Amino acid sequence: MKYAVATATIAAIALMGLSSGASAQSTLDGVKARDKVICGANGGRPGFSGLDSKGQWQGIDADVCRAIAAATLGDAAKTQFVKVTSQTRFTALQTSEVDVLTANVTWTLSRDSSLGLDIVAPIFYDGQGLMVRKDLGVTTAMELDGATVCVEPGSTSEKIVADIFRANGISYRPVVIEDRKELNNAFFSGRCDVHVQSTSGLSSGRATAASNPDDFVILKEVYGKDPMGPVVRQGDAQWRDIVAWTVYAMMAAEEFGVTSQNVDEKKAGDNADIGRLLGTTGELGKTLGLDNDWAYRVIKQVGNYGEVFERTLGKGSPLKLDRGLNAQWKDGGLIYAPPFN
Repeated sequence: MKYAVATATIAAIALMGLSSGASAQSTLDGVKARDKVICGANGGRPGFSGLDSKGQWQGIDADVCRAIAAATLGDAAKTQFVKVTSQTRFTALQTSEVDVLTANVTWTLSRDSSLGLDIVAPIFYDGQGLMVRKDLGVTTAMELDGATVCVEPGSTSEKIVADIFRANGISYRPVVIEDRKELNNAFFSGRCDVHVQSTSGLSSGRATAASNPDDFVILKEVYGKDPMGPVVRQGDAQWRDIVAWTVYAMMAAEEFGVTSQNVDEKKAGDNADIGRLLGTTGELGKTLGLDNDWAYRVIKQVGNYGEVFERTLGKGSPLKLDRGLNAQWKDGGLIYAPPFN
């Protein structure tokens, strides 16, 4: 017990040291000095972050990184991506290896309160699901007693699968694989009976890694809540606000009908809400330590939330996901930007 207390104390002191070191220079100052935003990303989850055939990072998480670069540096291309796993991502941020995590991190109380990090502005709402081969004839988790289950260590999925099987009084054998690509390959090659991830992650894997996607079915049950968004270090309120309001700018732009194609026309108009968003009315940029065109650049160079969703996850993507919970609040979803005033 004494050893556990001492270990916890040492960890807390180390974390305080990391926070203190990070605050010596603000994150925005560091970003400007190197002229680049460094983002930690999964890299193996199509639709969220991954390399395309040309070696370019694509996905909604990658585009959020680009939006932050457009807001802070004026150019969405001024980004650097660092591949992280469920086990390395938080350390990479705590030690300032990256400026922000855009790695489909689920917002939980323990992560928000015990890691010295802040999870801000969810960009995707989901839940955990189970996928099996269709020929197993399984329709519910209660029929999976004794199944082998592919799980990623340190992930929300690892905790959820333990809860599911314990709650139903059934057993399972975990096959623990850290790399997301290897995890998908293990399941689709038949090494595991069950794949556990967010339903979007399962859809992503089925669409891109399965030789015949129709051979696999996602069970109807959805477990827990997965609000996912960018993560920053605690102790730098300015950077937290910049990352959060960059996301909100994309959401507000969709709400106001401002797109990458019509943003110049909208900027020249007389709508007060749009004027505040795009910087022609007031000086909201200064409150973030940015110029007044920061949100204009985000929309012009990256797009509004709906545009990004459509090309990365929606009907214009291989995943072809419905908006569902990720529709605008006016359309019955959870995407909601606070007022720009």
